[in-house]
Amino acid sequence: MLEHLPPDVTIYEVGPRDGLQNESRLIPTDDKIAFIDALSRTGLRAIEITSFVNPRWIPQLADAVEVSRRITRVPGVVYSALVPNRQGLDSALAAGMKEIAVFMSASETHNKKNVNKTIAATLEAFRDTIPPALAAGLKVRAYVSTVYGCPYEGAVDPARAVELCRELRALGCYQISLGDTIGVANPRQVRDVLSRVLAETPTPEVAVHFHDTRGTALANILVSVEMGITTVDSALGGLGGCPYAPGASGNVATEDVIYMLEGMGVHTGVDLDKLVDVSRLASTLVGHEVPSKFYRATMGARGRAAS
Repeated sequence: MLEHLPPDVTIYEVGPRDGLQNESRLIPTDDKIAFIDALSRTGLRAIEITSFVNPRWIPQLADAVEVSRRITRVPGVVYSALVPNRQGLDSALAAGMKEIAVFMSASETHNKKNVNKTIAATLEAFRDTIPPALAAGLKVRAYVSTVYGCPYEGAVDPARAVELCRELRALGCYQISLGDTIGVANPRQVRDVLSRVLAETPTPEVAVHFHDTRGTALANILVSVEMGITTVDSALGGLGGCPYAPGASGNVATEDVIYMLEGMGVHTGVDLDKLVDVSRLASTLVGHEVPSKFYRATMGARGRAAS
């Protein structure tokens, strides 16, 4: 199997947005900027920095415009932000964003909980956001949550992912990230869903986004990459979760993904030592240790070496 791994994979870092949105401690704006700037110096090629949502929904990201304007943008790094509607798009444009992301769910109940719309209404609402964004020269990425399972409905028909990819590509999204929001997927299920999606969607237009709630994220990523996927979403330290998915733990940890891929000869371009230092900063900012296994192993080894 492993001889089919691609030579290079892009890590799409979502820690500053997806990783922080569920944290109870409000992170000062200056600290968020320092966090993002530190990530920019690790070799990451894509970082999702914030979300232009109503502050009442996610107070943690109320400073989206200021963060977007004040970070130090490193040439060659893609900076993106989540945009829920046309008002959010206008804010993103004013803040100088060059890439945005829209989001929806593959299950009706989660979609209604998350964006207060049906799936059909969400796709229709995207017509107020995606075409104007493209006309303004922005690239648009899309997230589809609950592809493998819904906290309210249980199993989700794989055909929904296929249909939503078709709809989102028609609207102009350059890439669709398929999310395991509650961490229920297993490698066989991932292979099934991706086989169906990739039958009609070009591989570069598909990314994967796994949560590690049940410890299967790395196995699922390995299957995805073996099938040709070359963009993997992850969050520094394994931070994150979903406000509308009870019990869902964080995203798969960026360090753990990179350690696995680089160890198998798949190039990511990210400096793991620098990334661990940023995870140490992140744990200070959020007020607790991050769950990344590689981070904990490395910090333990550093502690033993210093004693």
